[in-house]
Amino acid sequence: MPMADSSSFSVDSRDPDRGIMQRAYQAWAPFYDLVCGGLFAPSRKRLVALASMAGRDVLEIGVGTGLSLGDYDSDMVVTGIDASEAMIARAKTRAEAGTRARIADLAVMDAEALGFPGQHFDAVVAQFLITLVPNPEKVLDEACRVLRPGGALFLLNHFRSQNRALAALETCAAPLMHHLGLRPDFPFERVTDWAAGKPDLSNILRIPGGPFGCFSIVRIGKDG
Repeated sequence: MPMADSSSFSVDSRDPDRGIMQRAYQAWAPFYDLVCGGLFAPSRKRLVALASMAGRDVLEIGVGTGLSLGDYDSDMVVTGIDASEAMIARAKTRAEAGTRARIADLAVMDAEALGFPGQHFDAVVAQFLITLVPNPEKVLDEACRVLRPGGALFLLNHFRSQNRALAALETCAAPLMHHLGLRPDFPFERVTDWAAGKPDLSNILRIPGGPFGCFSIVRIGKDG
């Protein structure tokens, strides 16, 4: 099957409605660990290892039920935020059961308006989040704002396929998947176009991961 750059054809990738996503993840909370724990574990652990190389202080945007909290080593300090109260409640229960890393805080917070001062974290991590927020570029702006020079932003996500046929299927499935809190049609070009407008960002690295390479780990460095 011939391969094609997904930017060579037009696809309407509609940003999701905030209310739909909040309701979806409220419903997902009791089952999230069962469904996602094993499937995402190898990519999640690899992402945590890369983020830990950027420095000691890490912010996880969209920490969910805290599945990755136990993956950080004892020399790390982790702060987690999520828009879902149900997810944060489960993350707190997980943290109280014990983690190697020090958990600085787990809070309900809007990723578009982070309540942290600028240049506060060595690494900012967003797992399966950036494709699901109403204003992805605003969330990326906030992540960049709180990131220290010399640090790095890490994304773990599925992005729209570069294969024309698969991308068409993802686009057709997108309206239904949005109601489930999923978004298969988000183009990677949204991330690279955003980064291109930030003169202090460089060294964008995309690493395939997950079953059949369906996920990507993305590292974006902030110049020191």
